[in-house]
Amino acid sequence: MGNKSIVALLFAVVGGCADSSSAITTAAKQQAVSSDPAQVSPKFLQSARVKQARQPAHTAPLAGAPKAAAAAASTIDTLVNFSGQFTTPGFDSDGNPQSVWPYTMVGRDPRLNRTTRFQNPIIPVTVEMLDRSGNVATTATGAPLRMVAGQDTIDLTLNSPIYQKFPFTNGNTQITDGMMRAMFFRTVGDGDGDRDDQGYHTVLEPHVKTARTLQLPFGTYRFAPKADGSCCLFVLADINEFANRLFPPTGDDTTTVMGAAEHAGDMRPADITTLLFRDVYLFFGDPSNCCVLGFHSVDVEPGTRQNGNRERDFVMNYASYMTDGLFGGGFTDITAASHEMAELFADPFINNATPWWLSIDPFSGNALCQNNLETGDVIEVLSANATHAVPLRNRTYHPQNEALLQWFAFESPSSARLGAYSFPDETTIMSLSPGPLLPGCVPAQ
Repeated sequence: MGNKSIVALLFAVVGGCADSSSAITTAAKQQAVSSDPAQVSPKFLQSARVKQARQPAHTAPLAGAPKAAAAAASTIDTLVNFSGQFTTPGFDSDGNPQSVWPYTMVGRDPRLNRTTRFQNPIIPVTVEMLDRSGNVATTATGAPLRMVAGQDTIDLTLNSPIYQKFPFTNGNTQITDGMMRAMFFRTVGDGDGDRDDQGYHTVLEPHVKTARTLQLPFGTYRFAPKADGSCCLFVLADINEFANRLFPPTGDDTTTVMGAAEHAGDMRPADITTLLFRDVYLFFGDPSNCCVLGFHSVDVEPGTRQNGNRERDFVMNYASYMTDGLFGGGFTDITAASHEMAELFADPFINNATPWWLSIDPFSGNALCQNNLETGDVIEVLSANATHAVPLRNRTYHPQNEALLQWFAFESPSSARLGAYSFPDETTIMSLSPGPLLPGCVPAQ
């Protein structure tokens, strides 16, 4: 049985906003005359407000994945990782006092001051939406309901700061490499601005693999047509159905996206795998309970004779490249993809517990309470500086700002570079959470 745990980036749909663009107007008129119950308004996502949650949807217990961090390397076949810990007073999920907080992250121990390079298979995924008869459905104009992550999506992603170096404040790096270097800057002691491109780095080496297809049965999806009636501005999918058709239900499965990719060798335990979609977002049960923009996870599979029968842990992330203008709040292009990749780097096995923390937006008062090392979640509640503009390859990208380890460790002052709590914009988080906090972020008496 393939077991998995999912950490998801969500938007909550709230009161609507108007969009007067010609594409929106034309498609809205098409919807008005359409009897297709699967069709939604093209401005549906304009009313989305960010809401981040840790979502263990569609998962059996990990049956060993959380122990991957503590287990001997010889017992688990997975990517290169290192373990550390910090000490600060807090409480665990049951309200018991805890002061030592272990964690596992991607790459080699920063104290070794060495570079780790990860093969990063990118698997483009096409989503086909089926009619009641099980055939590919069509829009009102007869266009097939087939959402393709094509070459344009691949190129835009590969040209982004997830993979291309950019002169951030701590060196010319990929964005996740820069985040790790910011967190462990004093440990590494590399103060030369990365002129030699040596020392501590955690580098992604992308390779585009065979495209896969995921089919959604009738009743488990919604879509918005483009202005010309073709598919699609975006697709909404039920998260249960989506995950069930993504993850392999058994070790010998080749029918799901990941099952086929694992058996073909396109996904390996040593890799960081990206499943790339275009404008495919998820909902819980009803489209009004939308939208999940991405998640990172680990698929636990039994060992094989070739790997010495060691448990195989496939670390992966799913996200869509986001078309400009679909969402508000500055969320566009690689916001979701960078969020998930950064969280994967900081919490690859989804088991890094932290003291309870409370992130509060000073403008709206919205707050988020969690007790895990999910670096993007802290930022998602903020209405300002959630993303960071990066001009690169003839366009401006908008990766997610991320909270650094020092924020979760309640360090004051922060030992990160520039005394920061966030990256790449060091001014996004300027103060710590209140603490120590009991479960639910109740102040300790």
